[in-house]
Order: sequence, then structure tokens, then C-alpha cells
Amino acid sequence: MTTNLPGASGLVLEENLVFEQGSPDRVGYSLPKSDVPDIDPKAALGAENVREQIAFFPELAENEVMRHFVRLSQWNYGVDSGFYPLGSCTMKYNPKINEDMSRLAGFLNSHPAWPAEMAQGNLELMHRLEAMLAEIAGMDATTLQPAAGAHGELTGLMLIRAYHIGQGRKRSKILVPDSAHGTNPASSALCGFDVVEVKSGPNGHLVPEAVAEAMTEDVAALMITNPNTLGIFEKHVGEIAAIVHAKGGLMYNDGANMNALVGVARPGDMGFDVIQYNLHKTFSTPHGGGGPGAGPVAVKKILEPFLPVPRIVRKGDEYSLDWNRPQTIGKVKGHMANFGVLVRAYTYIREIGQEHMRRIAELAVLNANYIRAMLKDRYKLAYCTPSMHEVVFTDKNQKDRGVTTMDIAKRLLDLGFHAPTVYFPLIVHAAMMIEPTESESKQSCDQFIAAMAQIDEETKTDAEAFHGYPRRTFRRRLDDVQAARKPVLRWRPE
Repeated sequence: MTTNLPGASGLVLEENLVFEQGSPDRVGYSLPKSDVPDIDPKAALGAENVREQIAFFPELAENEVMRHFVRLSQWNYGVDSGFYPLGSCTMKYNPKINEDMSRLAGFLNSHPAWPAEMAQGNLELMHRLEAMLAEIAGMDATTLQPAAGAHGELTGLMLIRAYHIGQGRKRSKILVPDSAHGTNPASSALCGFDVVEVKSGPNGHLVPEAVAEAMTEDVAALMITNPNTLGIFEKHVGEIAAIVHAKGGLMYNDGANMNALVGVARPGDMGFDVIQYNLHKTFSTPHGGGGPGAGPVAVKKILEPFLPVPRIVRKGDEYSLDWNRPQTIGKVKGHMANFGVLVRAYTYIREIGQEHMRRIAELAVLNANYIRAMLKDRYKLAYCTPSMHEVVFTDKNQKDRGVTTMDIAKRLLDLGFHAPTVYFPLIVHAAMMIEPTESESKQSCDQFIAAMAQIDEETKTDAEAFHGYPRRTFRRRLDDVQAARKPVLRWRPE
């Protein structure tokens, strides 16, 4: 039995729905009498727009409200709680200096509708960040407008479509590997392209022969992630880029896995024409919870004329907004971007510094390969090809004992760890995708390795118990199939 695992037991606070708490006329505030004359809201707004009361609205005292939301927050698990090994999602620690900078009064209190002369600091920061992201990717220009990674994908594909139309040719297809993120074919289809799947080779790479067979003059671009979603570097990317470019196509790099390359290699130098960043993955901005997000797109010079407007322009020490871009795809987001997220990413890049940027990738790759080396004799590797920033195992060894990937993930919860990404990538049966990121120390990696080793040993002696895990969490094992087929999305009193 392992020791010193981060899980806890003991006091677990039950919490009912807020709608099930309180009592009529209980309040949590005290306001002085208003000095504004009383106005009949029905007369001012129209009777049809005024309701007598809010149905089922909870009425609570201040301490009850505070306890309710604090208890809910204690149920949540995030990067501030512990190791978060979600492969592909790159759940890395968010340094608190980023939060401090985003809350500087000049940034926090600025309004997105201010004219350029009142927002010079904001524009300067964004102009600098655009240049940094272009340099890191080996590109020539950047737009910060897209509000998320998938939104960046869509924007990049719109740029590609606009480019081909500008060249007088209409292309209708996008090549996408079978190992792609699910958003890649979705973004392509949303942009009006037909998706053509390209099979990966036996070692998890995209092979030039498969691309050459699929590449025609009707293909607008090849859209790949590098390293790919198997955690494998696409070592043939230079040859593949030559094949695509020879037929007039463009190379799109899904930048979701830039955490493995930042400061070490640049997609623009590999032959890519466009890349979207996921700032939450590579540059430590908050991830999850529905946003806000940011998915900047960096491009080669041939695509720069099509970037969204307005463009930030510097003349001397002044910054202005340029709307005069005849070939632009237009605006892709209201105002300029999710500015608070950009401040966080800019802070992170400045804090790390150019001279230490490559350490992000080096430590991320080191941590993943350390976990791989320590667990490869217990868990079956999906591919023997060297891993980059994440490693993919399967449940093949444990499945023979009656234990599945889902069982292993549930048992990890009892041992105090968030489960890794499971059953993705889809081309790997019963995958377990683990990404430690550079944020984790050897000690935290060792704790996770010990937990995984303990689970493997338990499958040898008591496999039947796994069907009842987790046992120490707030809720026991749920019926996932029933929850998916018949979700309860609304609450109403009995």
C-alpha cells in the first residue's frame, strides 16, 4: 500500500440545492431607505413585463449564502487543488502574478469601447503580444481576436478560404488525420469544407505516401496537430508540407500541443502557414469553466492581408486601429478580444523570458517520459514511438484481469488524483492519456506513479472491487449511461 497520497477522508460537507434552502422573507442584506421617488413598475415598464414574484427563488441569510458557495467550491477540483494529468487539455498551473497583472486598475477598469487614444496601454500590450506569438511560432503576423482554440481554428480556416478565393480558385476539401482533435473536422465543416480523413501509419505518424494519395488540387489545406494527439512528433512534416504546397494547398497547424515545442522548434520553420494558439494550454491562462478563452491565430505573410479587422498599428509611440483592409475576412469577435486573458498570457511570457522559454517544453517532455518509463512495464503503451509532452497507455494488461480504463480512472479518484483523459484519442482503444506539464515536480509525478502502480497491483488480487470504485468521493459511482441518456437538467419542487 502506498503512503502520502494527496487524497483526504473525514469531514465531507453535504449540500442541498440552493433552491431547497432558506425560508420566506429571510434576507442577507440591509439597505437604507431609498431617496429615489417610488414609481409603479407596472406603469413604467408595462404590466406584462412585471411579475409578482420569482418562482422558487431561494431566500437566505448572508452566512447561508456564503457557506453554500464555499462548500460548492470545496467540491471542485482544479489546478490549484493538485496534479491534473489531462492529456491533450494541458491543465497547467496558473501563476498568481498573472492574476495580479490582469487586475491592475488601468487594465481592469478600461472599457472596450474606448477610443484608441484612451487605450494606448491596452493597444501596446496587444501589439507586443502579437509580435511575441508570431516570433514563437515562426510566423509573420498575429490576430488576437478569436475567443477560444476552436474559434481560432475556424478563423484560420476562414483565412485559408479567403486566400484561395483571392487566388481565383475555389477549393472545397480539408485533409485531417484520424488522430485529430474532434474540433478540427467540426471547424472545417462549419467553414464549408468537406473533410477527408487521412489514416495514420503504424507508428502513429502521418506518412507522406498517405498525404500524397489524398492531396489533389481541390484540397485547400492539410490540418494537423504537431506533436499529434498521440503525443508523437510528426517527423515527416517537412516532406508532407512540400507535397501539400506543390499542389497549391496550405499547411494548418493546430497549436494545441505547442507546450511541447515552445522555445525549441517553430511550426513556421517546418512549413506551416497558419497556427492557432490555445493560450490556456501553452501560456497558463485559466482553463475550463466555459471561458473566457483566447485562441490567437498566427500566419505567414501570404495570409496577413486577410486577418480580422481592426488591426493594431504602431506609428512612433502611438497606437491606432486600422480598419482599411480590403481583403479582410471581417470581424470575428465583438470589440478586440478577451483582453484580461491576453494580459495573463503576456505576463507569463515576460516572466519566463526568451532565454528560459525552451525550459517549458523540455520539462514537459521530461515529465511525460519519466511517467512513461516508470509505468511502461505495468500499462500497455499505445505506441512504442518516443513520447513528447504526453504519453498514451491502454488497459490491455488490466483488461485481461477484468478491469477497464474507466475502472482505473474511478480508482484514481479514491487515491486523491484527478483521472487522466480516457478513451481519447479515438483511434486508441481504451486509451489513458497522461500529460503532467512542466508545472509538476518529480515528487508529484512520483505520487501519481505510485498510485498507478498500486492500482495495477490491486487488479491482480481484487479485480472485482474495481466495479464499486470510487468509495471515498462525495458521490459513489454513477450510472454514466443513464446520466447521458436521461440527464436531469432542471429542478422543480415536488
